[in-house]
Amino acid sequence: MRARRDAANSVDPKASQDPKASRDPADSQDPIDAYAAELRSALHGPRRITARLVDEVRDGLTDTTEAYTREGTPYAEAVREAVREFGTPAELAPSCQRELTIAQARHTARSVVLVAPLLLACWYTLVTTGTGQDALLPRTAQLLALVAGAAALLAASALAATGTLARRLPTPKRLPLLVAWTGTTATVSMALAALSLAVASFMTAQWPLIALACTLAAASHALTASSARACRRCARLPA
Repeated sequence: MRARRDAANSVDPKASQDPKASRDPADSQDPIDAYAAELRSALHGPRRITARLVDEVRDGLTDTTEAYTREGTPYAEAVREAVREFGTPAELAPSCQRELTIAQARHTARSVVLVAPLLLACWYTLVTTGTGQDALLPRTAQLLALVAGAAALLAASALAATGTLARRLPTPKRLPLLVAWTGTTATVSMALAALSLAVASFMTAQWPLIALACTLAAASHALTASSARACRRCARLPA
């Protein structure tokens, strides 16, 4: 018994100051890391913002845990006390998801604002290709111009509502879903523009310019489609 007491008294004092020193060596993963991983898996949104949000929660949980361990609380119990203050990942996820949904809506709205001028350029290109004898292309051009104007207006309004105006007025709950479907409409319009430009390239001598515009329309479609799809997914999640 005396040998055990002597061994206990000879423990390095620096080790007792380490918040993780009292952790069970059998634990393969730190509980704070497990908490952060569970929270991350429950969230959907822009990767960079999701990572920043999870890191902020992890840092706060770590600081609270260290405060408890400095008072002499064992590490495992300190983590449990910190989680009681912060809430479980399931309890914290809805508020975090709301922030990420707004961030994804803003990302999609910016994509639409950038795509709208290209839709107008496609409209102008279709009008000036010399294919006016075919009634389908002029009608398509008019549709693209209408969609471009409406999408740009809605996207700009969404950016304002989630930006400057959000400091004074609450963000409408359905706004992310509206942005998602605005982005989806712009995506379909870009696909239609690419198809129309591909058809027009066979009907005019200005086919190199038309082919370039078609390539840009297809690339914009791919970019906007992924953002709109992510926004639809976020908007359907509870927040």
